[in-house]
Amino acid sequence: MIRAAVQKDLGQLIRFAIVGVSVAAIYVFLFLGFLQIGLAAGVANALAFGLAVLVQYVGQTVWTFRQRLGQPDQALRFGCTVGLGFVTSALLTGVIGPMLGWPEWLAATTAAVWLPVQNYLFFKIWVYAGHGA
Repeated sequence: MIRAAVQKDLGQLIRFAIVGVSVAAIYVFLFLGFLQIGLAAGVANALAFGLAVLVQYVGQTVWTFRQRLGQPDQALRFGCTVGLGFVTSALLTGVIGPMLGWPEWLAATTAAVWLPVQNYLFFKIWVYAGHGA
């Protein structure tokens, strides 16, 4: 019984990591691409984040946590978690990174590494908890 639970959690964590790495890469490439075409860092972050989050919702809901899309309570919790992630990424790319003199690629990469950890914790204990997660 314990072994089955560990295997389930490990499989879920691996699926989460695959989706997370994909979303992180999408975010970084979009953010840097938007900067290259002349968008301000805040706008670039918002656009890259919004597009990447669409992929994240579908991937994490359907594949990682084996849930149906569009459940209102789940979608609201997901949205709150993403909102917190947006605040975190905005602070890293718009405040902390510039304050520390980081190049834009480092600020974006830091956000891309931190956000999957933050999101997994919230997804696991709140967004999908009690729903077969």
